[in-house]
Amino acid sequence: MTWVRGRDEVQRLIDDGEVEIVEASTDVADRLLREAHVRLASLGLDGDPAGALQLSYDAARKASAALLAVQGLRATTRGGHIAVIDAVRAQFNDRGGLPVFGQINRLRRRRNDTEYPSPTTPGVTTDEATQALGIAREVIDGAKKLLEAGRLDEFG
Repeated sequence: MTWVRGRDEVQRLIDDGEVEIVEASTDVADRLLREAHVRLASLGLDGDPAGALQLSYDAARKASAALLAVQGLRATTRGGHIAVIDAVRAQFNDRGGLPVFGQINRLRRRRNDTEYPSPTTPGVTTDEATQALGIAREVIDGAKKLLEAGRLDEFG
């Protein structure tokens, strides 16, 4: 069954060189999901909220990339993290989708603030890190459910 939602947006990302078609791989998807863990992020909530937020974002991004891997899609160096986020948001957010896929970009922007701060960039609070961890957990759970449903096939 061909996944239809977001197809035009994904095709635009391919045409623009931000996403490329590769061999579809459940092995790569499984590896990315194994790497998309939030245990370390949860350990840093109180002592290192910025680190916890960064690890939470990484987990959400890897779970998102797992969805693309089973479709034979991968972000290029040109597209990077934003292309992964745009592709999953287009396909799995919106009506009938999972709203959490629309929250990853906000998490990415906050993560960038912590990695490349200006003198006026506020530090990450424990509450922010806790929210980021919740988003990551929801993305991972959503990705697992989508993969287990067996409805994703190669993009094409």
